[in-house]
Amino acid sequence: MTGGIASGKSAVADMFAAVGVPIIDTDVIARQIVAPGQPALEEIRSRFGEQVLTADGELDRAAMRQLVFSDEHMRHRLEAILHPRIRAETVRQAFAADGDYQIIVVPLLAESPFRHFVDRVLVVDCHEDAQMRRLLARDTENTRQARRILKAQASRAERLAIADDVIDNDGSLDNTRLQVETLHRRYLELARLQTDL
Repeated sequence: MTGGIASGKSAVADMFAAVGVPIIDTDVIARQIVAPGQPALEEIRSRFGEQVLTADGELDRAAMRQLVFSDEHMRHRLEAILHPRIRAETVRQAFAADGDYQIIVVPLLAESPFRHFVDRVLVVDCHEDAQMRRLLARDTENTRQARRILKAQASRAERLAIADDVIDNDGSLDNTRLQVETLHRRYLELARLQTDL
């Protein structure tokens, strides 16, 4: 499952989890691998300096976001540290998960080799103006920084181009839940067909 920042991926993942689907969230994994004491955090400190750490020695996400979304070279340096570790842990969790099927949440799937690891791509979609409103409300970003973040990601058209399934998340949560329930039934059927082969 993928979607742009602030498109509602977490809400959709929670809805799938509520019906018993194992969720592997690469954002959660990313936070775990940069916890204090983890090698990735030490490598980030070494490459980017103390200014990206809080007084408690944790990653200062706001400072890091400001740095990497204003300088593409810095963003690539951070991705080189994080992405191989995230991929390895995601694959480990995927092979350990049970259930009829599982959902791997990958925000940057359109730009990622993970596209070739999954059987189907579900895009959580909303209009870019809704993304901007949600991002500004959620992360208290300024408009210029929010635009930089959106521009650094694949475009809405690029995400939709790789989609096997789309959830329109511009409406109410009830509407989104109905779409999740419909897809859940479809995915169960596909999983059963796969096991019958």
